[in-house]
Amino acid sequence: MNKPADTAALKQLDRAHHLHPFTDLHAYAEQGGRIVNRAEHIYIHDTDGNTMLDGMSGLWCCNLGYSQKQIVEAVYRQLQELPYYNNFFKCSNQPAVELATMLSEVTPGQFKHVFFTNSGSEANDTNIRLVHRYYDLLGKPEKKLIISRKNAYHGSTIAAGSLGGMAPMHKQVIGLDYIHHINQPHWFENGGDMSPEDYGVQVARELEAKIDELGEDKVAAFIAEPVQGAGGVIIPPSTYWPEVQRICDERDILLIADEVICGFGRTGKWWGSETYGMKPHLMTFAKAVTNGYMPLGGVMVGDKVADVLLAGGGEFAHGLTYSGHPAACAAGIATLNVLKETNIIETSATEVAPHFQRRLREFESHPVVGQVRGQGMFAAVELVKDKGSRERLAPESAGAVFCRDSANKNGLMVRQTGDAMIMAPPLVCSTGEIDILIEKLGIALDETAAHYGVK
Repeated sequence: MNKPADTAALKQLDRAHHLHPFTDLHAYAEQGGRIVNRAEHIYIHDTDGNTMLDGMSGLWCCNLGYSQKQIVEAVYRQLQELPYYNNFFKCSNQPAVELATMLSEVTPGQFKHVFFTNSGSEANDTNIRLVHRYYDLLGKPEKKLIISRKNAYHGSTIAAGSLGGMAPMHKQVIGLDYIHHINQPHWFENGGDMSPEDYGVQVARELEAKIDELGEDKVAAFIAEPVQGAGGVIIPPSTYWPEVQRICDERDILLIADEVICGFGRTGKWWGSETYGMKPHLMTFAKAVTNGYMPLGGVMVGDKVADVLLAGGGEFAHGLTYSGHPAACAAGIATLNVLKETNIIETSATEVAPHFQRRLREFESHPVVGQVRGQGMFAAVELVKDKGSRERLAPESAGAVFCRDSANKNGLMVRQTGDAMIMAPPLVCSTGEIDILIEKLGIALDETAAHYGVK
């Protein structure tokens, strides 16, 4: 399929029949895009012959890159033995049992139970069902409200999209009325002249104020990503999570950590919750659990919730056809084995991530860079026209779009969110490959500065 005629035909069929996620469908139908046809290690290739260093790990999921034969072979073996059976009606399968056990061993001590889904979106839908069922069993059916954050991303179903706080999504659908939002801990955008530490406490206490406004007897849970990923890699000030934890503990509010992006080593530890000292009651996972090779997600259910669910009796009326799919769980087992056998999380945290963060901060003096922020193996570079006033390069984040397109053209796959360039390279990168990423990003920043006349 690498011949020009085949590429042209594929692109035409793609425009004619394929509706893409988070895409201007009218523009795509006219202009089309690239057809990715193969990948290895940390590189992707398209049918036009272009090679790109994947600075986004697929979609935050291929932490181990594209050459993990152990995962591929595990899926192949499982498909030959038991390609599918459901986990309804008192049934299970060996990969689901084994993966549930392994997840309980690599998550914080309060987690001994897991509910499998196919994605992070479905897992966050499941969180809502678990929270409501938990308080119903406790005889507190009025505790139904859930608090989230503006600009958070928790998935794309109606429920998960309601949990998220992204304005463009909310404009296109009426969200669930029992979900409320407070501000995100984005110091660069909203902190003004405050120190990051003071701002962290202030924005955390918005949770307390919202609980008081809605009524503690009605608020069930607070959901948040340890680091907001799709929202722009928003690194919380050091004071933020301790204050949020205090509020949840004192107010009988369940804390839900959405670890879909942060989990499996992205922040430097197995879980972002561990990096920030959080003690969640529920924990969402997906993406890197199978290294992106198979669809799989789920919820780790902490003892506080699980003990009530197990003791309460009655059916938990929730499930998915592919919950605990044997081939997907086989991919998860193989992925966890690679992570454990290679110590890649520890190696990345002690060698590659520090180099990545150090090299990125060389851009702090660049004329169009207002802030560099990051944690572990993901980061954001915030673009500005004026460093003092934080004025943006152009309306509607056009400056960051230009920079992203420049990076893509020069062989680096990174994303643009708002006025930030965001990236999450695979944990298996070498320091030399990080240097290549930095070089290509630097070219894009230079081209952006020249385009907008910033010196």
